[in-house]
Formats: sequence, structure tokens, C-alpha cells
Amino acid sequence: MPLDESRLFKPVNIALLTVSDTRTTEDDTSGNILAERITAAGHKIVERAILRDDVALLTARLHNWIDDDRIDVVISTGGTGLTGRDVTPEALDRVKSKDIPGFGELFRWLSFASIGTSTVQSRACAVLARGTYIFALPGSNGAVKDGWDQILVHQLDSRHRPCNFVELMPRLREI
Repeated sequence: MPLDESRLFKPVNIALLTVSDTRTTEDDTSGNILAERITAAGHKIVERAILRDDVALLTARLHNWIDDDRIDVVISTGGTGLTGRDVTPEALDRVKSKDIPGFGELFRWLSFASIGTSTVQSRACAVLARGTYIFALPGSNGAVKDGWDQILVHQLDSRHRPCNFVELMPRLREI
């Protein structure tokens, strides 16, 4: 879909979360890929963290970021698989106001081109939580590239037509 160059680009403030029991700031490759792409697109990373796969920890951090007026969007990488330690979707369930089911559906459809039927093992998902968008991507480098390059870079660009997530932001807290 095209960008409407006559519209003003509105940078989005993003919190970036890597969910992993093993990653550190030195080897967080998927987080670094997202950080580079987010800033290259003109957005601002307001907060960044690495947390282990623990529902209570993740939920507490998400609540903090949701309540932070500086943060419009949270993007996470990791914790979306099927193992016992993969608990990112469960944490999102504890904070969400609404599901955004089309995100996970589209992610898996696009991912199929890269990894075939293995995409069924992904629980990539998105929610709206008290006016903050939260997008949970798998932890692989390819998955974060697919999620950002094929979905989020467009939907977080206020010039994207026919519609985008940014233009809805002023209305997300309506009752």
C-alpha cells in the first residue's frame, strides 16, 4: 500500500522488550535488529529492557509501560513459542483491553513464505492495553524482520493508506 506523502509523518514512542532467559545486551540480536529498524523509520525508543520468561515480571513491566504517558507502543521479541518457558502471550492476556487478532494471523501468513508450515508454532500476537498497542513477535532474527518490515513499519507510519494504527491513537482511550 502506498504512503500519502502529503500527510505529516508522526514519530511514535516505542518501548522495546526482549523476552529471554539467555540474552544479554551484548547478544540481543533480534532486539538490536528491531532497535535499528525502529530508529531508521523515524520513531523513538523511549525504554528498552531484557526480561526473563516469567509471567509476573513481564506483566509488571507491561503495566508500568502502559501507564507511562511517554510510551505509545510496546514491541516485544521472544517468548511466543510453545515451550513451557514461552509465556509472552499469557502476560499480554493479563494486561489487555482488546485483542488485535489480525496481527497474529497476518504475521503467520507472511511467515509461511519464509519458514513454511513451521509458522504454526508461532503465537505472535497483538493487543491494545489501556490505549497502548503491544505487539509480540517471535525471538528469531527472521521473525522480527518479517514482523517489522512487512507489518509494523507500515502500520506505525501515519502516512500509510488506506489506514494505520497511528491515526487511531487519539481515540484509543474513548469510552
